[in-house]
Amino acid sequence: MRRRSQHRITMAQCEHTAVTTFREYIRIKTVQPDPDYETCSKFLKRQGEELGAKVHVMECVPGKPIIIMTVEGRDPTLPSILLNSHTDVVPVFPKHWKYDPFSGHKDEDGEIYGRGTQDMKSVGIQYLEALKQLRCEGNTFLRTIHVSFVPDEEIGGADGMMSFVETDYFREMNVGFALDEGYASTSEDFLVFYGERHIYHLNVRCSGQPGHGSQFLSNTAGEKLHKVINSFFSFRDQEERRLRENPDLQLGDVTTVNLTMLEGGVQFNVVPAQLSVGFDIRIPPALDPADFENMVQGWCREAGEDVVYEICLKSVNRELSSVVDGQSPWWDAFSQACKIEKITVQKQIFPAGTDSSFIRKHGIPCLGFSPMNNTERLLHDHNERLNEKVFLRGIQIYASIISALANCTP
Repeated sequence: MRRRSQHRITMAQCEHTAVTTFREYIRIKTVQPDPDYETCSKFLKRQGEELGAKVHVMECVPGKPIIIMTVEGRDPTLPSILLNSHTDVVPVFPKHWKYDPFSGHKDEDGEIYGRGTQDMKSVGIQYLEALKQLRCEGNTFLRTIHVSFVPDEEIGGADGMMSFVETDYFREMNVGFALDEGYASTSEDFLVFYGERHIYHLNVRCSGQPGHGSQFLSNTAGEKLHKVINSFFSFRDQEERRLRENPDLQLGDVTTVNLTMLEGGVQFNVVPAQLSVGFDIRIPPALDPADFENMVQGWCREAGEDVVYEICLKSVNRELSSVVDGQSPWWDAFSQACKIEKITVQKQIFPAGTDSSFIRKHGIPCLGFSPMNNTERLLHDHNERLNEKVFLRGIQIYASIISALANCTP
């Protein structure tokens, strides 16, 4: 028993301080729908002070703090660099987890378990640890660097980044380029995202003949609903097949359709007068939203009379950041840093939504990048985890990227 105890102490003493900080961050329960932003803010302010950065806390919405850490550059008049991450995480189902999802448990293989290990508390700490490393080495930066920690990304970002970019404070930050989240790559390569798909939440309402459940009624809401669902799923199958058969396509290049809601009916023996179905749809920038909406209108007409759709959410993300060599100094700096680190990046459209979209809509180029490779993709999944070696390697990668961006000449 004594030997085992001594071994545990040795392991704890050998842990890199960045890993210890990361695990402490994981233990803060910033889980939706009731995130502990107060404890999180105290933790982050302490990190900013250790970095020697100017720390500013603001709330666009009461109780939802945005923490901005600023490291001033040699020429503060130049457009600055923004390193963004979000502090909230999605809910958990503890019974499906191997370890407590808010314990920051590290197993014998160095796998760190916890909600937010991939999405995206790792990135926030990697930013800070990379900056600490660079400053300890005596590095200074031509441009000012801002590190932002924003709330509520996991529920749409309306009270976080969406509001933040509209403030005078953000405008005065004079951001010229930003980094935000990506996700894990399962291969040796890393993934970098230069745009996002359009998001549609659609509700299709079908009205028809009501009556007794014992009859062959015509023109029923159920028949129309069946036709609508078949049309959406036929298109879904087509897009899935296109992705599967073309190795040059990634998920962000096709349209995904998922049925997420069904509503209607009063009891089993009553044919309802109305039924509705809801879909979550993600459309690549290459598909014109107007063309997609015309297609949906056609499906509704084909289903019969009194079939209408409403758009519950529409987020059109047309803005793409340049990832072509020689066309953007920001991309050239990012790409050169990756070459120095001897890593290969795959350029993709992000298949879901992030705070990047709010930044790009203000004309600011932004890349989504989370330095995780050879890692199972577990964001929002049970047993979300990240290996400490991958985490520590990411700090070094960020150190090179941040240095290159912050010293990018006009």
